Amino acid sequence: MTLKDKIAIVTGAAQGLGAAICQRLAAEGARIIAADIKGTDTKVDVTNEADVKALFDKAVTDFGHLDIVVANAGILIAEPIAEADAEKWRAVMNVNLFGGFLTMKHACRVMKSQRSGSIIQINSKSGKKGSAANSAYAATKFGGIGLVQSVALEMASFGLRCNAICPGNLLDSPLWTDPDKGLFVQYLKAGKVPGAKSIQDVRQHYVDQVPMKKGCRYDDVCNAVVFLASDASSYITGIALSVTGGQEMN
Repeated sequence: MTLKDKIAIVTGAAQGLGAAICQRLAAEGARIIAADIKGTDTKVDVTNEADVKALFDKAVTDFGHLDIVVANAGILIAEPIAEADAEKWRAVMNVNLFGGFLTMKHACRVMKSQRSGSIIQINSKSGKKGSAANSAYAATKFGGIGLVQSVALEMASFGLRCNAICPGNLLDSPLWTDPDKGLFVQYLKAGKVPGAKSIQDVRQHYVDQVPMKKGCRYDDVCNAVVFLASDASSYITGIALSVTGGQEMN
């Protein structure tokens, strides 16, 4: 097993991609602290510094060290810029960017003293290219890559690595398919896909954008997580790895 006996924290771990990452890391031999505002192993609001500090202190108390941190917690609210609700925009910024900062701050606090560790931010292809009717999300993801690169530079001499993964569209995940608040519904309502009259129209639009003509899968992202968490990537830091089927190549 690639990550045998490694200790990992995963935020946003209660469902979807976060839960899939936990399962994959465990299958690779890691021991997981699954954190989420909805409560899993540990209930954590990533926008609350006391919660985040307690999460990392718990890892040290329970296991003595920490090897892997996956900053996965995030939200997405799609609205055209001229109609965007300011408080919803602020909420996306607070969870995705400020929450990511707090997670990395306390990861560095713990890992700096042990002079080892891998921090992985789950970013998005929207961190590399703007996204219509999605300004809050794209802004936080662009900012997230800047945060990753800054942490990578600051922590390199302490033996810590910090990288981002930028998945393509997880078209079969609840993030997209939820009938009430999934992205297919949000994007159809926001008019993000010109001419789209149905959820299927929206889906086909996103499939057609990918050179490999298929959506991203949880396994595609988890493969990248395992690589960046493992010693196989020991000379890699500060990158934003696109996992997009060729949709983003930089």
